[in-house]
Amino acid sequence: MTLDSFAAVPPERRDAARSACAAAFVSAPYLLRLETARDAFRNPQRSYPCMRAAADAGVAPPLHHADATAGIAIMDFLPRRPLLEYPSGASGLMRDLGSMIARLQATPFFPPLGDYAFVLERMLALIRESNLFSAGLLDPHAEGFERIRQAYPWNSSALVSSHNDINPGNILFDGERLWLIDWEIAFRTEPLVDIAIVANNFAVTPAEEDALLQAWLGRAPDRSLRARLLLMRLLTRLFYGCLMLSMFIGRQATESELPAFTLGELDALARQSAGDQQPKDLHFLGKACLAGFLAGLRAPGFEEALVIAQQG
Repeated sequence: MTLDSFAAVPPERRDAARSACAAAFVSAPYLLRLETARDAFRNPQRSYPCMRAAADAGVAPPLHHADATAGIAIMDFLPRRPLLEYPSGASGLMRDLGSMIARLQATPFFPPLGDYAFVLERMLALIRESNLFSAGLLDPHAEGFERIRQAYPWNSSALVSSHNDINPGNILFDGERLWLIDWEIAFRTEPLVDIAIVANNFAVTPAEEDALLQAWLGRAPDRSLRARLLLMRLLTRLFYGCLMLSMFIGRQATESELPAFTLGELDALARQSAGDQQPKDLHFLGKACLAGFLAGLRAPGFEEALVIAQQG
């Protein structure tokens, strides 16, 4: 990178960026990443160790320099090919994502953020107490969340390193293999979180879900695990909805209804909306996720999954 190449870097960050590049001793092409925002999730002190561990495990692109204090990282720049070009098709993509998640979960523990259910409870409370929706509109969400939380067999001793945002925009296919990028909300959590997110975003058919689970587990899933996955798929929808909508607190007028979506329609919408969304898209997708959570509570199999998960 020449000095002229730093023109796109904010002036107050250029010296740190130059120092990072000099320390990395890498050859082009590479990617310079600057963290420009900090909040409860976007914290390089947590995300950079996660990114480093994932890179060491061959899950994230090779990392040459990471300064969590300055919020600067240098990694290999890898070309991006459409996932539709994945050579082994949808089932092969599911198998390889399942294997990748297994490798990620075998890394040294990521730093914790908090109990997944507690974090989600606080996020939902934040949205309910905001001015985004009329009073009582999200009461069914709180009731459904509590039912799942009481039935799900949480195990604090079984937490694993987790990306927590494996959406199509965060999966990089370089023409030969897959990589995971963007580790802002990575932390140690429930083993099924990443699997549920991938299933929501990619598993169109039961066969594709089976391919994902078998590659992750190394064996066929049992009835109990399938029930837990169904519940976690709902919780991750709720998580995404709250996360996206939290950006609009105080910026949007109060709404008195949610859009109507089936689970299949919501999954198709998520796949079509992969990539860089505009704020209006994120607002709509957030509401769609909340609607999808309600649809899941009413879908066949939900009540049975609650019973099976509780029984263990």
